[in-house]
Amino acid sequence: MFATNSTHFMQFIIYWLVYPMLWVISKLPWRLFYAFSTTIFFFVYYIIRYRRKTVTENMELVFPEKSKKEINAIRKGFYQHMCDMFLEMIKSISISNEEMMKRFKITNIEKLHQLEVKKQNIIVFMAHYASYEWSNVVDIQTAFQAVGIYKQIGNKYFDRLVHDIRARFGSRVVTTKNAMKVITEDQNTDGLYMYGLASDQSPKMHNAMYWTDFMGVKVPTFMGGEVLAKRLDLNAYYLKVEKIKRGYYEAEFVTITEDSKNSEDYSLVKAYLRILEKQIKDNPQYYLWSHKRWKHRNAEKPEGATID
Repeated sequence: MFATNSTHFMQFIIYWLVYPMLWVISKLPWRLFYAFSTTIFFFVYYIIRYRRKTVTENMELVFPEKSKKEINAIRKGFYQHMCDMFLEMIKSISISNEEMMKRFKITNIEKLHQLEVKKQNIIVFMAHYASYEWSNVVDIQTAFQAVGIYKQIGNKYFDRLVHDIRARFGSRVVTTKNAMKVITEDQNTDGLYMYGLASDQSPKMHNAMYWTDFMGVKVPTFMGGEVLAKRLDLNAYYLKVEKIKRGYYEAEFVTITEDSKNSEDYSLVKAYLRILEKQIKDNPQYYLWSHKRWKHRNAEKPEGATID
């Protein structure tokens, strides 16, 4: 009990030491804001060398045809983008609705307005590509109640901060643990719901029941999005986000299927992965190479797993 209380107290202290700095950063003028991001990049890339080994190994694994010079250039671009994106999440603490819509544009917003008329709930496959933190701008432009599914953070105070940032524009945020229960309950209530979840994570081995190629490597695939879509007959889309220039993004809702219930098993996941793969190959520096997406590639497949 004492150890638990002590841990919570330390989390509380760390949070209240760090939060004022985050708020100040969020209020910086854009030019100074990105100058600060460049400084952070120099520190993270050259001094701390944050996950440099993991990032390099991931890139060399999926781009065996690229030279060391090419890998280094992509890696450097990734770290620059990662620092920008992390600080852009902090910027969300104080950014206005108008500024957010200016910097994160939905190129086919009329698609969502058409779906509103149909009064059908939808699921949106997302990826750790370009900007996924600013995607909640969708919530202030449609009648859909956006519901983001996320993995809970260990520090409950920072978890609450991330929760508040992602819900700031009206989105609801639920943990992966509670997602199925909450989404199922929503289907029995009035209103339009749009469920967004990143589906390019690496599942835990006891859930690794479907293996397919991703960037040319056979790995287990997260099936939560497809399971929800088929079970609840939700139209499925992919939010294809592209970085136009520093601090500016454009996103398009790409149809995966509007007949989930009758779709072949694994077809939604495979369609999603093929779109994401093309984005990564076109501009690899905008993918989140620091997470261990391919860590299970050599693991023993669970009994009963489907290998595609």
